[in-house]
Amino acid sequence: MAQHDDESAVSRRDFFKSVGVGGLATGVLAATEAAPQAAPGAVGPGAVPVRLTINGRPYNLHIEPRVTLLDAVRDHALLTGNKRVCDRGTCGACTMIVDGHTVYACSTLAIETVGKKIRTVDGLAKDGQLHKVQEAFCDRDAMMCGFCTPGFVMATVALLEKFPSPTPTQIRHELNGNVCRCGTFNRVLEAAHQAAGVQHG
Repeated sequence: MAQHDDESAVSRRDFFKSVGVGGLATGVLAATEAAPQAAPGAVGPGAVPVRLTINGRPYNLHIEPRVTLLDAVRDHALLTGNKRVCDRGTCGACTMIVDGHTVYACSTLAIETVGKKIRTVDGLAKDGQLHKVQEAFCDRDAMMCGFCTPGFVMATVALLEKFPSPTPTQIRHELNGNVCRCGTFNRVLEAAHQAAGVQHG
C-alpha cells in the first residue's frame, strides 16, 4: 500500500470541516446580500415641509404626506388651472407633466414629486402669449364645459414634445387617457392636429 507524505495528507475530518466552514460563509454572504435595504424613515402623519418645483418656480409647502399632487397644486400652491373631475385617475382632467411624462395628479402623491419638474396648464402661456396648443384649442373651439380642457391641453403638449410631427394614430394614442364627457373629441383632435401642423383626416 502506498505511503502518503504526512505533510500533504488531508484527513476526511479536515476536508469536511473546511467545506462546511466555506459553505456556511457563502450562505451568510448570500443572505446578507439578499436582505432588503433599511427602509427610509417614515414621515407624517402630520404635515411636513415639502418643496415642489412647479412651472419653474419653487413652492415651499407644509402638507401631509397623503396629499395628492392635484390638491397640493390647487389648494396650497393656488394654481387652479388643472381641474378635479373624477378624482380616481380615469378621466385625465388633472393631467400634469412631471419630468416629461404625463401623470394623473389626482392619483399621484405630492411628496413623490419632490425634486422633479412639475408643469401645469397655468405655466404654458409666456408674456401674455398663449402656447400654440392653447391657441389651437381656441381656434378649433375644442371645449364645451371646459373641465377636461386643461388635461387635454397638457396631454397634447406632452404629445408634441414626444412626437414633434405625430401621425394621426400617435395623436389618438397619446390622447387616449383623457375623456371629454361632452363628446367634443373631434374638435380636440382637430386642435391637436393644428398644433402639430399636420393635416386632420
